[in-house]
Amino acid sequence: MKKFIKSFFNKPSESNTSGSESGKYMPKIQDPIEERFTYNFTKNGGKFLYCEDKNECDEFFNKILEENNWKDVEILCYDDSLQNLFSKKSELLISKTNLNSKFFLTTCEFLVAIDGSLLICAEQIKSHKVNDLPKNFIVFAKISQFTETLSLGLNGIKSKYPKNLPTNITTIKNFNSEEKENTNFLTYGSSAKNLYLLLLEDL
Repeated sequence: MKKFIKSFFNKPSESNTSGSESGKYMPKIQDPIEERFTYNFTKNGGKFLYCEDKNECDEFFNKILEENNWKDVEILCYDDSLQNLFSKKSELLISKTNLNSKFFLTTCEFLVAIDGSLLICAEQIKSHKVNDLPKNFIVFAKISQFTETLSLGLNGIKSKYPKNLPTNITTIKNFNSEEKENTNFLTYGSSAKNLYLLLLEDL
């Protein structure tokens, strides 16, 4: 996976031009799901950081804090496991109520390859609208959370929570400050977020 990420960022955007004549009647070979998500996610303005292990994840997390001067700041985090994962090695003040915190530390449900969006629900954002949350997001996810389409992600949520389907299901897609047209009903009216994605290999 790490070699793939490096080669993805180093290659030109039009990567399938060679040999196109000989294979023009062959079925189009799709890029791997990781590559399609990463391309669309970064095209949307997201900041992608692949972490091979927990130590690298800690290192990137601390670099994000340093880059933005987010030391001794209050952050919003509802996930106790994330608080235990990161707060012990960082000078962070954890809040579960302050929507004006410097950034929002969270997980997500799925990473949607077709449009580079992040599928979330009340498990991550409670009853809040995305617009009401801090402008800055740091999202922690794992390789196993990739899904091809939004509909498959919604089916995945149904399978994950068979007895208690969460509410407030939505996606985050716009990570640029410039306004973009939202064509997906789940992202309609959502403001842009400055979002970092820490993607960790499943242990």
